[in-house]
Amino acid sequence: MKISKVSTKRLLELKKNLKGKRIAVIGDMMLDIYFWGDVKRISPEAPVPVLEVENELYRFGGAANCALNITTLSGIAEPVGVIGYDSYGTVFNSLLNEQKINRNGIIEDDSRPTTTKTRVIADSQHIVRIDKENKEVLNKNIQNKIFEYVSSIIKNLDGIILQDYNKGVLSSSLIKQLIKLANKNGVIITVDPKFNNFFEYKNVTVFKPNRKEAEDVLGVRIKTDKDISFAGNELLKKLNAKNVLLTLGEGGIAVFEKNKPEMRMPTKARKVADVSGAGDTVISTLTIALAAGADIYEASYLANYAGGLVCEEVGIVPIEIDKLFDTIIRENK
Repeated sequence: MKISKVSTKRLLELKKNLKGKRIAVIGDMMLDIYFWGDVKRISPEAPVPVLEVENELYRFGGAANCALNITTLSGIAEPVGVIGYDSYGTVFNSLLNEQKINRNGIIEDDSRPTTTKTRVIADSQHIVRIDKENKEVLNKNIQNKIFEYVSSIIKNLDGIILQDYNKGVLSSSLIKQLIKLANKNGVIITVDPKFNNFFEYKNVTVFKPNRKEAEDVLGVRIKTDKDISFAGNELLKKLNAKNVLLTLGEGGIAVFEKNKPEMRMPTKARKVADVSGAGDTVISTLTIALAAGADIYEASYLANYAGGLVCEEVGIVPIEIDKLFDTIIRENK
């Protein structure tokens, strides 16, 4: 079953309702660094190219990119996670200040580095990526601090996103505590999972894996419509989730809700330039839309468009609220 268009009147209503929705983003905070430049010679020290850096960019990655998306969608982001007590942590904090994002939920841990991905790009060619990270599970003391902070703000939250990149923030016990807290307080809780802890995310509002993640945990190939239906319904059952949203890359998305017909939406990307960060945008848009009163189909419709639009940009960029709604309204006409 394919979803029909959302009316302009309803879109404008939802756009207005997004404003000021407070969403906690709990998970792996990252810093993305880009070095752009030209290669004009080979190093005399070793047979490697010398990059003459022309531009250096620092951007949010991982759960921090979700928080930025919430902000650019006119919501209020509450990022909750860990950075290192290092120079990249200082850069991370300065980006939060720049974007006027609350940093009360960001804990500095001097035993681990700020998770950083540095991409070196020469003449538009991605040469190398350098990762600096510690994937060990956070110590109990810091896990407790995270849970206590979320408990202290839960009454003011309209939604929670658990953004898991398997970098150690979301442990099995913390996941269960957070889901229980959200459900007890009637707060929407959505999940963007990775392979580890996949089946710990039981009883959430929306569970959003991509095709590869679903294939890996279910041990099946997802190619046909029948495969998609099997995977979505199997995850719905195993996780007792209210909804499962399966992202299928160029195949769009499939939405599964208990005792309701499955819904399919084709991809909205016209020209795919870069898929990095699209998953962050999808889960962010979906969650804030649900918090604004959208049903699962309306929220998925907006999220599908948002993911398509950011895929048209190079590098990790957030979705802008006006661009999202203006594009949908224009295309619906």
